[in-house]
Amino acid sequence: MMTFEELGLDARLIQATSELGYVNPTQIQEKAIPVLLSGTKDFIGLAQTGTGKTAAFSLPLLHILQPENRFPQALIVCPTRELCVQIVNEIELFKKHLKGIAVVAVYGGASIGLQIRDLKRGVQIVVATPGRLIDLIERKAIDLEQIKYVVLDEADEMLNMGFKDDIEFILQNTPKRESTWLFSATMPPEIRKVSKKYMNEPFEVTVGKVNSGNKSIDHQYYVTQAQHRYETLKRLIDFNPGIYGIIFTRTKADAQGIAEKLTREGYDIDALHGDLTQAQRDKVMGEFRDKTLQLLIATDVAARGIDVQGITHVINYELPDDIEVYTHRSGRTGRAGNTGICMSIVHARETFKLKSIERLIQSQILKVEIPSGKDVCRKQFYAVMDKILEVDITHGDYDTYLPMLQEKFADVSKEEILQRMAAVEFDRFLKYYENAEDLNTRDNARQPRTRDFGGNRNEGFQDRRGSRDNASRGGSYSNNTASSGYARLFVNLGSKDGFYKASLLQFILDMSDLKKDSLGRVDVKDMNSWVEVEQSLASQMIKAIDGKNYKGRRIRMNDANNR
Repeated sequence: MMTFEELGLDARLIQATSELGYVNPTQIQEKAIPVLLSGTKDFIGLAQTGTGKTAAFSLPLLHILQPENRFPQALIVCPTRELCVQIVNEIELFKKHLKGIAVVAVYGGASIGLQIRDLKRGVQIVVATPGRLIDLIERKAIDLEQIKYVVLDEADEMLNMGFKDDIEFILQNTPKRESTWLFSATMPPEIRKVSKKYMNEPFEVTVGKVNSGNKSIDHQYYVTQAQHRYETLKRLIDFNPGIYGIIFTRTKADAQGIAEKLTREGYDIDALHGDLTQAQRDKVMGEFRDKTLQLLIATDVAARGIDVQGITHVINYELPDDIEVYTHRSGRTGRAGNTGICMSIVHARETFKLKSIERLIQSQILKVEIPSGKDVCRKQFYAVMDKILEVDITHGDYDTYLPMLQEKFADVSKEEILQRMAAVEFDRFLKYYENAEDLNTRDNARQPRTRDFGGNRNEGFQDRRGSRDNASRGGSYSNNTASSGYARLFVNLGSKDGFYKASLLQFILDMSDLKKDSLGRVDVKDMNSWVEVEQSLASQMIKAIDGKNYKGRRIRMNDANNR
């Protein structure tokens, strides 16, 4: 097995990695570092989140930079503030024994004046989010003329967040770069186009399979009715007493609402979404990293770039509209050699998406029964017993109080003492779950391998989807007939407006404040689209959207059958 010493890095960098406990490079580090040390070769590294990509580009940069030149020589562009700060922190650790190299982070939500001041002091490495970097370029507060190396980290996430034009603008404003290094978990066509336009015969490395999921993650799904999602979420949390995880929701309203409900019921949880100020966001993330919070509930955009070690579970409150987002969500767990679990709460009409996700992550998603009330009680009871047995009694003068305890419980049997101790911790769950209903929906659309709580799997794996499920939730269709129970609405927005199925659904849901389960099929054309919605909600959707403006154009929405 290769060591860092064999990669050709500066001895001072080897010393720093050794002190951090790094002995053997990861696959992406082993393949990337020797190529990047030349500094003259464009590079594409495809590897999943959590595989050590930051060290793969940071160590070569620190090796080849010139400390005597106090101007920006390397530019690292990443999608979010959190990732920006994380990269800077790692670089600071790696350059511990190097003298004269300075690194600065520039990102939105912080004082641009202080960031300009830091830049003026002289730095060799700038780590930036696209928006703030462009602000600095337009203010002429940063000189990119001498930039030799540009690193695009989490390129696919930047693309998903709409930064394609920003990335091209940045590349156009670094004309003297000697090499461009692109790191990404996936390689969608848009990134391939950018690489062909701005990179010269890049050396490409793939660790694992492109778009494949982390093999250390156990993927599971649970089928329930839409109105039982919240109760299912609670039950999954309660069935996993040691859970430390992230719950993903589609909208910020869902994130905030669910967090408030769970908090009222005694769970250590908070929400992360776009309505938070930077100070509020920092507070939530600080508490989550310190494990003051057991759970974080977040939207996809708000969670971009979060890298927290030790996350045991990711829960999809709903499946994402864009199936590639599933890879980013699940990649928050199972990092750095640890195992993790990604659980998805699925409505019966959404199960058709699972086969597409399985092809994407090249891994099976196993159907698991939602635990019964008795299952939860049993699991919690074992957790209470383990907690009692694991209590450290070596510290503290317990012997002083032992005679008092013996006297107090002299007439109480050992069995009764154990029952009373368990009841102190366990009573709430017993009362809540003793008459709990079965939340499972028997899914006739898809019969994959399943797992019960004894760990057994049945071997059947069939696809029995009907024509209704094939077209539902984002499927396309060309006839003029709405599905039973749905109204078919026309809207004068289409792909020419920059919409695709997932983004149009998101736009409509945000405008109308409806739930995704109320929508049916969607057909996006160049200049217009058709959307199915439950008949009882059609007028509400039309009222919410018809007559509004989108990029200066009036939106028209009406019932397609009444046009």
